[in-house]
Amino acid sequence: AAEPPSDLCSLLPPVVLSKTLGQAYDSPTKSVAPRPFRNTNEGTDCKYGSGLRLLLFRVYVDPSPSASTALFAKLKGYFGEGSTTVSGVGDEAYLDKDHGLHVRKGKVRYFLDGAGTPKQKTDLATGIAGQL
Repeated sequence: AAEPPSDLCSLLPPVVLSKTLGQAYDSPTKSVAPRPFRNTNEGTDCKYGSGLRLLLFRVYVDPSPSASTALFAKLKGYFGEGSTTVSGVGDEAYLDKDHGLHVRKGKVRYFLDGAGTPKQKTDLATGIAGQL
């Protein structure tokens, strides 16, 4: 697996998002995403658009694929109720009951929420996973 880029938001270029969702998006607003648990890494929030067009791309890079697998499973206990498994995206993925897409690929976990249909989010997530 490739090392993730230092600019994690570059995994989802605005041009790809704009093409997939059929609306123009500018570069994202970046901020620090909270740690899911104590002694875990902070993540990066990439927010594209605003209002009903807002798409959140939240990314975490864990120390190893095994740490990422364990965290993904632990978090699925909180967000996975009523979820649907999504195949063919990363190493594992699911769509939560609110249509947020959670993906793990190697030591990277990411989440897409907000604008877009489940299929559009899956298409975006597949493109992101292809870069990892």
